[in-house]
Amino acid sequence: MYIESDVKLDFNNVLIKPKRSVLQSRGDVDLNVEYRFRNGYQWKGNTIPIMISNMDTTGTFSMAKVAMDLNIFTCIHKHYTVDDWIENYEYLKTFNNWYNYIAVSSGSKDSDISKLDEILNAIPEIKFICLDVANGYTEHFVSVVESCRIKYPNHVIIAGSVVTKEMTEELLLKGADIIKVGIGSGSVCTTRIKTAVGYPQLSAIIECADAAHGLKGHIIADGGCTCPGDFSKAFGGGADFVMSGGMFSGHMESGGKLIEKDGKKYKCFYGMSSKKAMEQYSGGVAEYKTSEGKEVLIEYKGSVKDTINDILGGIRSTCTYVGANSLKYLSKCTTFIRVTQQVNTIYGNI
Repeated sequence: MYIESDVKLDFNNVLIKPKRSVLQSRGDVDLNVEYRFRNGYQWKGNTIPIMISNMDTTGTFSMAKVAMDLNIFTCIHKHYTVDDWIENYEYLKTFNNWYNYIAVSSGSKDSDISKLDEILNAIPEIKFICLDVANGYTEHFVSVVESCRIKYPNHVIIAGSVVTKEMTEELLLKGADIIKVGIGSGSVCTTRIKTAVGYPQLSAIIECADAAHGLKGHIIADGGCTCPGDFSKAFGGGADFVMSGGMFSGHMESGGKLIEKDGKKYKCFYGMSSKKAMEQYSGGVAEYKTSEGKEVLIEYKGSVKDTINDILGGIRSTCTYVGANSLKYLSKCTTFIRVTQQVNTIYGNI
């Protein structure tokens, strides 16, 4: 047993310190970025590094169609069939450079990889692969990343989830280009309750970004965002991409049925390790497992376009407060200050 006693931080433990700025308007801020990944692929153009999570209620083709219009990225969930992909491909390819805004997701089981192979054979233009498991620390997962790199040398491989430097480095050295960072920080994740495993998200971002950037890799801050300001904190901490599920749940484009209850409209949102998800895709919770997610009803929010624009507007405003004329400079302009209170809640939270 060993205890690390240094302070680890979450988004609600800090604020960003304002600095002098010559920017006259939020409209002066450029949110587009350009990255060259470890495999050599150049990601550029009208590309904003916000990602919609590959949960089955958020990583939908309907969501992707709106997101691409606003230049943000969607990780399509792994439960779509090959036929679903082929059907939606006809629409996707009407967008210029659509392959810069879409990832195909897969788990680490043999059946998952077989389906991934079928999808990539059917639609070879796909550039991004998201290898996503709850526990990115297993030797089996490392071997899956390594074999995927050998099989697909020209694809950008996203791998995770992890929260520490050493595993960030391990996955990059085994062939990943982008590491997904976050364990237990999601709004419908109960991993920290069920297993006591996790890591405060902001510290995980800072430490994993430092490790990744030293190897010319990139990271995704996945989970923990409850408001637009948290996206700015993640970018300020060094994240190259920020992914969210909860912020994109409850919309017209989200998966699941619209539910009416007590005169209000809701949509169901649940973790992908929840009892509901396992019943839907695995026939129930196996005897040797426990559910590590919960199911909630999210009040219906309408089109996701409004939520995306709200997030992007918040990030632009952050940049004007610290003098960053583009998103790529935000981390260089960020000074975090530790706080005991985020907002005045006398009239309730916004």
